[in-house]
Amino acid sequence: MNRATDRLCQALGYTFTAPRLLTEALTHRSAAGPNNERLEFLGDAILNFVIAAELFNLYPQASEGELSRLRASLVKQDALAGLSRHLLLGDYLQLGSGELKSGGFRRDSILSDALEAVFGAVYLDSDWDTCRDLILRLYRDLLASLPAVDTLKDPKTRLQEYLQARQRALPVYNILEVSGAAHAQCFTVECSIDNLRTVAVAASRRKAEQEAARRALELMP
Repeated sequence: MNRATDRLCQALGYTFTAPRLLTEALTHRSAAGPNNERLEFLGDAILNFVIAAELFNLYPQASEGELSRLRASLVKQDALAGLSRHLLLGDYLQLGSGELKSGGFRRDSILSDALEAVFGAVYLDSDWDTCRDLILRLYRDLLASLPAVDTLKDPKTRLQEYLQARQRALPVYNILEVSGAAHAQCFTVECSIDNLRTVAVAASRRKAEQEAARRALELMP
């Protein structure tokens, strides 16, 4: 364990007995040697169960659908990337030259996968209780500040339900433009409802559609 990863372990509140596991968890597939994809697979499953069990206990009256939405809000890429940035995880990643040049250490997908891989590495290095406690410790603030369940539906779902309740035509989403390099594409999407048009730009089609739907909701009477 070097001094750099010592700082990461301090931030995690956990010291590895097998440092190679942490090294593997921090190694992206673009770099040489064993990468973190298998650990990410394991960590993703562990994270989903830990968060599901915690929400099950915290919200005894919530329905299955409500619990699913709460869990999704906590394990989604954005949330994991935010935790990774708080840990400065990007500073410890081992990336190939192409990812380094393109700023892969800042990319949400790489940061979120790496944190899940760290969870998998902690589990293999210790035991279930230790890994669960580490995850809940990192998620403490997010769990304490969860929004109301009914606000967790994504904008596209809320817009569709709003229109269905009023027997209005459902929205149509059209891609107006795709620009940028393959690793940094930018999508311009239009949401069309009768005579209403909203346009949004984002780094993925899904995010652009969600933003266009959100803007349409704001214009609804």
